[in-house]
Amino acid sequence: MRMHILGICGTFMGGVAALARELGHAVEGSDANVYPPMSTQLEALGITLMSGYAAEHLQAGPDHGQPDLVVVGNAMTRGNPAVEYMLDAQLPYISGPQWLGETLLAGREVLAVAGTHGKTTTTSLLAHLLQEAGLAPGFLVGGVPGNFGVSARLGQGKPFVIEADEYDTAFFDKRSKFVHYRPRIAILNNLEYDHADIFPDVAAIQRQFHHLVRTVPGNGRLIVNAADAHLVEVLAMGCWTPVETFGIGSGDWQATLVEGDGSVFTVQRHGELIGEVRWSLLGNHSVMNALAALAAATAAGADPRVLLPAFASFESVKRRMELVGEVNGVRVYDDFAHHPTAIATTLAGLRAKVGNARILVALEPRSNSMRQGAHAEALAPSLADADSVVFLHRPELPWDAGHVTAALAGRGRTAPTVDALIEALHAQASPGDQVIFMSNGGFEAAPRRFVERLRQI
Repeated sequence: MRMHILGICGTFMGGVAALARELGHAVEGSDANVYPPMSTQLEALGITLMSGYAAEHLQAGPDHGQPDLVVVGNAMTRGNPAVEYMLDAQLPYISGPQWLGETLLAGREVLAVAGTHGKTTTTSLLAHLLQEAGLAPGFLVGGVPGNFGVSARLGQGKPFVIEADEYDTAFFDKRSKFVHYRPRIAILNNLEYDHADIFPDVAAIQRQFHHLVRTVPGNGRLIVNAADAHLVEVLAMGCWTPVETFGIGSGDWQATLVEGDGSVFTVQRHGELIGEVRWSLLGNHSVMNALAALAAATAAGADPRVLLPAFASFESVKRRMELVGEVNGVRVYDDFAHHPTAIATTLAGLRAKVGNARILVALEPRSNSMRQGAHAEALAPSLADADSVVFLHRPELPWDAGHVTAALAGRGRTAPTVDALIEALHAQASPGDQVIFMSNGGFEAAPRRFVERLRQI
């Protein structure tokens, strides 16, 4: 089958492309924004990438006919030239999540990882734990896990681990993606307000999470954050599946920090000590992700005691506190944090590790919620552990970030371009500093450009 994927360079759709290629399909795709790591992965798989969304991409050519199936990413809208041609020509089409659910996940033991924060890291970690347990899982992750080097694979075993996003499915299917996955084991990691472009309030997101809960069978398992009140309300809507909770100092699965930065902690299950985890990740949020993944792997049949040493070999996903370089004692990180809670917990973990060393933050308001200003009031408090913040305030940003930087009491400033942001950071940086670039987009390759700037005399 010849498949054309619209929006192929998104982390999810890129994974769909990789899986379809592994199944033996001829895969090609179009996208407007092509940047690593997904573009690199697709090119390595021999998948043809086309720039833009021209109708011609879907038309028959001298060496091929029209695609047998168009897989439509959720970034596509009516009015898009490729979408309009697809509809006018009556080409067969389907959403990525529906194709995945019907073609690949049916008959697999699906482990779905849902939550406002931590989905990508937890999915990667769960896949790593199941691999170390000898279960050879398939997976689809919204990033590139360090232990595997690819964002998706079919796997040899029955388990399939998938990052279960609450974002909508497609322009013709406004349900959350995760309703298509039918998991037997589901992690509900946390739930906060986000995606202001499609959800009016937290209650709307909770309804979608409850749709997911409704699909988990009675012989399955729900792994739920013990401290999240919004998830308690979701389960109160109705629950037909055994629940195990997790938390730091609470829940069926409990962690006790040995090191304040979260790099060492002990695990108990139902009051019984399982053992100690030592790993490279930092922060309470990382510990919570670890508990969720360990509980889910155990529900899939793995022995948690045997799994604990596997945490030490876990390599986090690219762009999750990824160290991109160190020049003259200045350490530079690339991080995906784009929500106030994620920003705060990431910085708190780093602060616990580095003590009084200076932390400099470069922040791009890239997500739809950020661009709309939905998190504006919470941004300054989330940056409490930063010594200096440079906020990328592009001219097209529809709200004034000045009140955010003003609330930082002299620790914040704005920059209109990435070039100006890099220069502002360069003027401040000194040996011993920790510099973090935070964005869920390409950020115009700012972290690596900053490393190169540091190398210049």
